Amino acid sequence: MKAARFHAPGEPLKIEELPDPQPGRSQVVVNVEACGICGSDVHFWEGHAPVARTPITLGHEPAGTIEEVGEDVDGIEPGQRVVVRAGSSCRRCAACRAGQDGLCERSQVLGMHIDGGLAEQLLVNASEVLPVPDAVPLDQAAIIGDAVATPYHALVERGGLCPGETVAVFGCGGLGYHAIRIARLAGAATIIAVDVRTAALERAASAGADATVNASEERASRCIRELTGGVDLAIECIGRAESIGEAVKSLRRGGRAVVVGMGPEAIALPPPNVFTWSEYSLIGSFGSSAATAELLLAMAASGRLDLSQSITERLPLEDVNRGLELLRSPESDVVRIVVEPAN
Repeated sequence: MKAARFHAPGEPLKIEELPDPQPGRSQVVVNVEACGICGSDVHFWEGHAPVARTPITLGHEPAGTIEEVGEDVDGIEPGQRVVVRAGSSCRRCAACRAGQDGLCERSQVLGMHIDGGLAEQLLVNASEVLPVPDAVPLDQAAIIGDAVATPYHALVERGGLCPGETVAVFGCGGLGYHAIRIARLAGAATIIAVDVRTAALERAASAGADATVNASEERASRCIRELTGGVDLAIECIGRAESIGEAVKSLRRGGRAVVVGMGPEAIALPPPNVFTWSEYSLIGSFGSSAATAELLLAMAASGRLDLSQSITERLPLEDVNRGLELLRSPESDVVRIVVEPAN
C-alpha cells in the first residue's frame, strides 16, 4: 500500500510503499476513502508539535470501508462504512470510566503516536471505528471526527452553550467555521466571527455569523463589546496568546472563554482583580468523545447538520504536500481539504 510519510520537519511528505497491514485478533483493516488534513498536521510537518517517532504516517481524520477483521472482532463486517476516531481509548482509566474517553490517559492519536490515515489502508483496534449511516458521504464522515466534533465539544459540552446566548468565534478556519454552524444550531442569539482574512470572514457570514470583525484592522474585543456589551461565550480556535487574551476581554461579566487552539505561547490574562471581579471562566477543550461523534453522524444523516459546503478541495494522495501548503498559507481560503487515497 501507499502512505504519506513524515520524516523530518520542513521536508515534504514522502509517498512510500509499505506492506499491506494484517489485523491482529481485535483489530480491523480499513480501506481509507477519505482523510481530512488538519492544522495539527501542519504543526507536525513544520516541527511546532512533536510526533512520537519518525517516519510516521500523518492524518487523524480518516473514513473508509472495512477490508478485513481480526478473529475476535464481532459486529463489524468487510465492506462496512466506518469513520476512525482520532484518538484511541483504553476503556479502563478514570477518564474512560467517567465517560470522558476523549481524555483517556493511555490514548494514542493517529498520525502523532501511531500511523495515521493518509494512506491507502489503516490498521486500528476494532473499538475505534464507528459505523457511518448510509446517508452520510464518507468524506463528510471523515471530518466529523475532528473538525466538527471538536468545536461541538468545546461549545456545548465544555462551554455549556445555551439557547439565546451570544457567542464570539476567534479563528474561522475548519474548526471556527463549524463552531459557527454549531452555535447557530444550538440556538445562539448572536454570533460574531473574528479573523484576519477577508475570505474567511465572508465564509463565516455565509455559515451564520451575524457580524464579523477583521482583527488586522480593529481591536476585536472592543468591537465585540460595542456590538453586544460582552458575549456570554467565546471560543478560540487559533492557539495564540493574543487571541486568547482578546477572547477573555470580549466577555461579559460571568462569561466563559473556551480555548481549542493549540500553540506554544504562554497565555496572558487580565490581572486577578479584574478576572475575579468579573468571574470570568477560562476553559480548555480537547477533541471529543465517541458519543459526540455518533451524535453528529446521526445529525448529518437526518439532514439537520449540513456539511455539503465544508470540504473545499479533494486531492489524491500524491498531492498531499500541496494540501499542507494550501492549509498553512495565510492567503488560503479553505474550510477542510480531504485527501482521497483510493483515487
